[in-house]
Amino acid sequence: MTAETSNPEFPRVPRTDPVASDLSFATYDSSLVIRRSRENLWYAAYTCANHEKRIAEQLSVRSVEHFLPLYSSVRRWKDRRVQLQLPLFPGYIFVQIALCDRLQVLEIPGVASLVGFGGIPTPLPEAEIAALKAGLEAGLRAEPHPYLQVGRRVRVIAGPLVGLEGILIRKKNEFRFVISLDLIQRSILLDVEATSVEPVYGRPSC
Repeated sequence: MTAETSNPEFPRVPRTDPVASDLSFATYDSSLVIRRSRENLWYAAYTCANHEKRIAEQLSVRSVEHFLPLYSSVRRWKDRRVQLQLPLFPGYIFVQIALCDRLQVLEIPGVASLVGFGGIPTPLPEAEIAALKAGLEAGLRAEPHPYLQVGRRVRVIAGPLVGLEGILIRKKNEFRFVISLDLIQRSILLDVEATSVEPVYGRPSC
């Protein structure tokens, strides 16, 4: 993954994610790049730590379509417990833009780059973003999970996440569904009924 940074006041942020070497030097069709520059697609914006909510506010001011998935977490502070709304994907916010308008995002303080390969931002599958939004709006319980690629791969066949593929795991005697966004190498855990998924055959799980 490479960073496309247009804000000279923002320091380049070192990445610790593994780099996909077979994609880093990929050759892109120039016509595809030109077409994408005019299409409204979903991209992952890489942000400074703990700036996600402030950036979301600025995106709203600029009328930029965005998605900052949150989850509830109870933290103990001294003699009381506080329920916080925290980013499901810390350090990232999703934006729907045409690449020709990317400066509307990149000029916001706290935004480092649009995530991509070979210096070119890579769009996220729109179906994944739509299903994730639908699941959270439906009240599905979600939380961050270590990035996961290997396991029992399934497809959701019922409910707001229908059509999504992920990995089914058992946690505390309950089935949980792990969705991994490979572009940003992050995963989240959601509640799912075992009867609402089916195995995915003929596809490697790693």
